[in-house]
Amino acid sequence: MKKKKLVSVRNPELTTLKDNKASWNLPKTRRFGYRNLHKINRYSIFLRSDLILKLNSKPNKTIAKFPLVKKMTKNKSFCSLIVGNRQNILFEKYAKDFKKNQPQTIMSITKMFVNLFIGELVTKNLIDLNKKVSHYLPKIGSGYANAKIQDVLNMNVINSYTEDYTKAYSSSFMHEPVGGWRLPKNLKNHLSQEEYLNTIKKSKNKSLINNSEYAFYKSANTDVVGLIIEKVSGRTLRDWVLSAVEAAGFEDGLYIASDRYGMPWMSGGGCLITRDFLRMGLLFARKGMGVDNRKVGSSSFLNKTIVNVGPKYMNLSKDKYLYYSNSTMVSGNMIGHSGYGGQFLATNFKTGNVAAFFSVLETKSATKKSYKTDMINMLIDLVNKKY
Repeated sequence: MKKKKLVSVRNPELTTLKDNKASWNLPKTRRFGYRNLHKINRYSIFLRSDLILKLNSKPNKTIAKFPLVKKMTKNKSFCSLIVGNRQNILFEKYAKDFKKNQPQTIMSITKMFVNLFIGELVTKNLIDLNKKVSHYLPKIGSGYANAKIQDVLNMNVINSYTEDYTKAYSSSFMHEPVGGWRLPKNLKNHLSQEEYLNTIKKSKNKSLINNSEYAFYKSANTDVVGLIIEKVSGRTLRDWVLSAVEAAGFEDGLYIASDRYGMPWMSGGGCLITRDFLRMGLLFARKGMGVDNRKVGSSSFLNKTIVNVGPKYMNLSKDKYLYYSNSTMVSGNMIGHSGYGGQFLATNFKTGNVAAFFSVLETKSATKKSYKTDMINMLIDLVNKKY
């Protein structure tokens, strides 16, 4: 008797349906997708801390009166806003459909962890940021081989990898099968992160040097640095990330995408509950000092990061810019990062304040310049003020 062939279908949540996006990232389903990305990912890891940083609720009534706070928390995209200092929560607000224990993706804000890891290696003289990438990664493609590591950290490299969210076939979207955010056309294609990064080439008839004053934002840059961290340290990225999780003292934990072989996807896609989002920022406010005297990162490297800034990332207002520096975004005394679709984490080393914002933009590209400008200016104002 002839055996019947088993019937199967491609996983609908990971199949590209429209605008070259998987269903979880389409405008109508993005709010659901961002809250469930930790379960939608094909490949991911979940890391919890043994010790939890205790937080105390000490509301400050002035925060709710900020004009931009009123404006942004009333926006239909809003999910949550939390402000804290040391171990105190000064302000905490959630949308009606968003709970305190709801994980949401912080997207590119995972890039900030790389600052901590590189900072340790630089401080221990285990890495020279003025060396070319090929010095540490001899198999890397022409898109990075002759680039200085410092320029890769500062989003200051030009190559064929593109990240324009308004263009459906930008490289950053085509990168997604490696981290399990969508299915590859050929299901037998199982590229590792390293194999994928090695395919990136330089732009035809162009050098890698950025001669403009603005950053060329590419998520692949952070993943290249992640490879270097593993090669130089002899520690897996998973181990590095776990050290940050255990220093921050997350209550729930960090959900993070990986490639098929378990390498965390450092350029984006981590998921946290709102209070752990705050705890992440507080780890930076303490310059890497963690619970139980654990230490991750380098305070001297963080001090250099906020002073020796790289190229401009975006204009916030007249003569006010956000700069890209060592896998973070810097403006004055604020250090933080934005996340695709409406997220931002801000920290101020002088005040010790942290502000974290979750939202989901339901525009076609998941971006809107005026919204992003208001969001970042709000958070900078919140962390700069003394309460």
